[in-house]
Amino acid sequence: MRLLHTSDWHLGRTFHGASLLDEQAAALARIVELTREGAVDAVLIAGDLYDRAIPPSEAVQLFNDTLAQLRQCGAAVVAIAGNHDSHVRVSVYDPLLACFGVTIRGDVRRAHQPVLVSPRLGGPPVAIYPLPYLEPAVDGPGLISALEEEVLPVRLRHDEVTRLALGRIRRDLQGRPKHRSVLVAHTFVAGGESSESERELTVGNVDRVSVEAFAGFDYVALGHLHGSQQLDGPRLAYSGTPLPYSFSEQHHTKSVRIVELDAAGQPTVELVPLRVGRSLCTIEGGIDQLCRDPQFESAVKAWVRVILTDEVLPLQAMARLRRRFPHVAELRHRPPEVLRSTASERNQQVRQAASPFELTSAFFADQQGRAANQAEGDLLREALEAAAKGGER
Repeated sequence: MRLLHTSDWHLGRTFHGASLLDEQAAALARIVELTREGAVDAVLIAGDLYDRAIPPSEAVQLFNDTLAQLRQCGAAVVAIAGNHDSHVRVSVYDPLLACFGVTIRGDVRRAHQPVLVSPRLGGPPVAIYPLPYLEPAVDGPGLISALEEEVLPVRLRHDEVTRLALGRIRRDLQGRPKHRSVLVAHTFVAGGESSESERELTVGNVDRVSVEAFAGFDYVALGHLHGSQQLDGPRLAYSGTPLPYSFSEQHHTKSVRIVELDAAGQPTVELVPLRVGRSLCTIEGGIDQLCRDPQFESAVKAWVRVILTDEVLPLQAMARLRRRFPHVAELRHRPPEVLRSTASERNQQVRQAASPFELTSAFFADQQGRAANQAEGDLLREALEAAAKGGER
């Protein structure tokens, strides 16, 4: 059985105000190509199909077109709702689409109903369980009721509600001793490495689900974390996003996971880089250096985050930078450490100053970047004396 594991497409997302739809289309076209070339039996999309609950129409059209192309490749499609998706909207046609080899599961009450996929080259079928993102306060009571549990904790955590859902799935799996098993889930597994572009599920670490909760499945296809990573060998892993969605992801290699399940359910995984979309980079230096130095030429075609180290933020800095780097997305000003320390000391001097001359001298130093010399100090004293005499009149 050959599986392609992908997740977190976030269709409709923008990058610092710029549309990513063309780049997303290129990434999905590459996934379709890999599905066709690799004779993939099932494509697993582990949540966050869209970037928001009500996506733009262009994103919906891209998603629909991609599903149709994946089916034309002969692969079954199993997708789930993530925390960015509307569970109802993305899965409204799930019963109908399932008749044509496409499953989009948003109803956790059906998570124990597997999608049975038979390999095109023969062999025992695989039971694929689609477990959408779980909201403890919303989904927990229903799961407890379905399990006929009498004790309801005051507040369920993600780990607890996930274990409840997995309990129902395992009971179904016990009745399928000849089936290999795959779970598709959207959650934050403890030990995973996050990035800045993921939406927090909760405050603190109560959103973490332990690795042990997923014991017993031959392969667990995870979504939510944007970096490709595995947490229990190749058996339990995140595919990551097809594109970088923040500068915290600039060093990620965006890829999909091609999973080969042998007859015993043992997975062998190949990471296949997608290599689509504009790259991201961060450059740092003074504005004159950045605008002229040939060493920054590789950043011209990338999404760029600029950290300016000039003593004072230059006028029209963004406009000047964009003449060389048309895709500057973020600008930060970080003066040299020495200057920041000096400025801190000056602020302290201002707070402790006891006379008008000391206050004026501190202000002069803050504006000029240096202390006043003897001649300038004399002028400051004369100005203060003149102002004082004018106030007396």
